Amino acid sequence: MSVAITADRAKAESAAIAGRLPPLLIAAERIAATVTQGVHGRRRVGSGDVFWQHRPYYPGDELKRLDWRQSAKSDKIYLRQMEWSAAQTVYLWCDLSPSMDYGSKKDLPTKAERSLVLLLALSNVLARAGERVALLGDPEPPISGRAVAERLADRLQHRTQVAQSHANDSDAERSLPPPVLLPAHAHAVMISDFLQPIEEFRALIERFAARDVRGHLLQVLDPAEVAMPFLGRVRFKGLEREGELLMSRVESIRDQYLNKLDAHREELRTLARHAGWSFSTHVTDAPGAPALLALYQWLAADKRFRA
Repeated sequence: MSVAITADRAKAESAAIAGRLPPLLIAAERIAATVTQGVHGRRRVGSGDVFWQHRPYYPGDELKRLDWRQSAKSDKIYLRQMEWSAAQTVYLWCDLSPSMDYGSKKDLPTKAERSLVLLLALSNVLARAGERVALLGDPEPPISGRAVAERLADRLQHRTQVAQSHANDSDAERSLPPPVLLPAHAHAVMISDFLQPIEEFRALIERFAARDVRGHLLQVLDPAEVAMPFLGRVRFKGLEREGELLMSRVESIRDQYLNKLDAHREELRTLARHAGWSFSTHVTDAPGAPALLALYQWLAADKRFRA
């Protein structure tokens, strides 16, 4: 941590993120493979070419969907149901600002590393389910098919390289998703520690919600940020020009800090709920697969995602 982020340091951080992308892709693939073992396509009724299941005929059903072969095997009349096949578009974003490059222990990933892994793994799972994905604010159009994670990693690497040439840009701006205009009825997933003041997110989320964009906020935190385990004399240094704070007995403010963190997370949850979005938290000392599975299940359960 440092008191001020210089241009040279910002360039070094961008280069470090770009350099870590190839091994992070491997970790993302492992998590995606674990999650997709329990995910078999969209499994939703609708127009498509893939057979899903039979169901009994009810008056008013389309006769052209009758399955006479299956019906001849019993005293009931059955229809064929096809699996829904209209792809949806999901826009992904993760916070790569300096504050995300923090890990309290050497054997833990930084928040940025875990965020990137979850973003790439989610893109992989979505692509396998037939959806289209894109990076929020990226000029490249949504993509689908094989090697989506690799292609997004290339785009992220390009963006971090561009960031090196804009190292003096405001850290606050880098901590927020770009204020782009998303297509109506799209979906968005944003991954960050979301530790900025709540008002910095409110206008952005409300703007997306006004276009009927549905989304999810995934907060990624380090275990030290969740538990505040420090004791005694501790010097805290900001990663984004916040300055520094010396505490002689840091444990004396632990309860106050934890209460404020809980209140902030509740504000985020309320903001998301009012916008028709959802909110969850992941801590970097926990496996990534459960967080990814819960996120994908939220998307799959959203009725709008089926339209």
